[in-house]
Amino acid sequence: MKAHTWRRLGAIAAAGTVSALALAGCAPASTGGTGGEEPSDEPVTLTITTFGTFGYDELYKEYEDAHPNVTIEATNIDTGGNARTDLFTKLAAGSGVSDIVAVEEGWLGAVMEVSDQFVDLRDYGIEDRKADWVDWKYETGTDPEGRVIGYGTDIGPTGLCYNAKAFEAAGLPTEREEVAKLLEGDWAHYFEVGQEYVDKTGKAWFDHSGFVWNSIVNQLPEGYYTKDGELNVEGNAELRENFDMLAAAVEGGQSAAQAAWDWNGGKSFVDGTFATFVCPGWMLGVVQGQVETGGGDASTGWDFADVFPGGAGNWGGAWLSIPETSEHKAEAAALADWLTQPEQQVKQSAAAGNFPSTLEAQETLAAEATPNEFFNGAPTGAILAARAEGVVAQFKGPQDSVIQENVFGPALNKLDHGEADADAAWDEALSLLAELVE
Repeated sequence: MKAHTWRRLGAIAAAGTVSALALAGCAPASTGGTGGEEPSDEPVTLTITTFGTFGYDELYKEYEDAHPNVTIEATNIDTGGNARTDLFTKLAAGSGVSDIVAVEEGWLGAVMEVSDQFVDLRDYGIEDRKADWVDWKYETGTDPEGRVIGYGTDIGPTGLCYNAKAFEAAGLPTEREEVAKLLEGDWAHYFEVGQEYVDKTGKAWFDHSGFVWNSIVNQLPEGYYTKDGELNVEGNAELRENFDMLAAAVEGGQSAAQAAWDWNGGKSFVDGTFATFVCPGWMLGVVQGQVETGGGDASTGWDFADVFPGGAGNWGGAWLSIPETSEHKAEAAALADWLTQPEQQVKQSAAAGNFPSTLEAQETLAAEATPNEFFNGAPTGAILAARAEGVVAQFKGPQDSVIQENVFGPALNKLDHGEADADAAWDEALSLLAELVE
């Protein structure tokens, strides 16, 4: 591997966290065989690393039953941000990377900076499946040289989770169709209704500013980067205008100032701390898990509406990639291909709420409209299919997830806790941007 690639890997890994990472010494990667070879029938152990709520556990068992020679050793990391740090630390060390790794949309741009460290899946027939996926999913997994480095798993069309009991307490509609009518419109309207809720109940409208901000940014034609790959934060009047709008809602008491990915051990989903929650498909599993961890169940009152402030938006989604260090590339490609087939994507959606990136699986969920008992019988798959209309993933630059989590994250946290006003929080973000992002 070229020296400049090792330097990029080290820089990417270090940027993924605000604390310093001690990166191990680097050694050349093993190619592990000839590209395009057929999977072996010999006994093989395949390692795979995912993150968050993927819904793959039963699929792993199904694959092993159908392939007695294959043993799957799975690792699931709690969040996408931690998975990013794990991957780039191991890539920089030249060892320890799984045979298959899940890559998240927010840091795919960073992976593309070192795409030569991942197998070109065209060698394993992925081009024959190109028409399976929504076109932008396949294209986004393709590097500038035309190498395809990821089998598309899910995408992140976004609807709104809301607590019907909280809405009822505020005199707001509770039926999901009526809630959709109530909240149809832009973010300014969402915050207007939110202020009405706060004034009537004295409780917060949403959990914390970080997820709301991320949702707003994802809907812009260009986010933290321009389509040409240039940083797009400082001097961005549209971004600052939206930031000020969110800050005004926070000052009105609409944020519950929760810690991202914690929510008081799930209790805040149960005790009415906040009433609404931004929900890309993969977040449905997170909500259910948090409610149950917090001592609640389906009767807690969470529902899912076919509406989202500002219209269509995509947050998240992933790909399954195979590092060049894998010694079982053909077998890994066969497993990754199988996991992302439409039939398996439908099962994944049932297990975790993730919304498929393959057209056939999307059509299946839309047609079946299976009630999700946890979300008051909401046909979550069909709702997500409707929310997916018009969705196109925004271009994500190499440090996009770092900007969201480590630049705007701390600034919005100060805003939520009353430690900074809009001007001070924005200045804090710009200061962190200069410090953390090249």
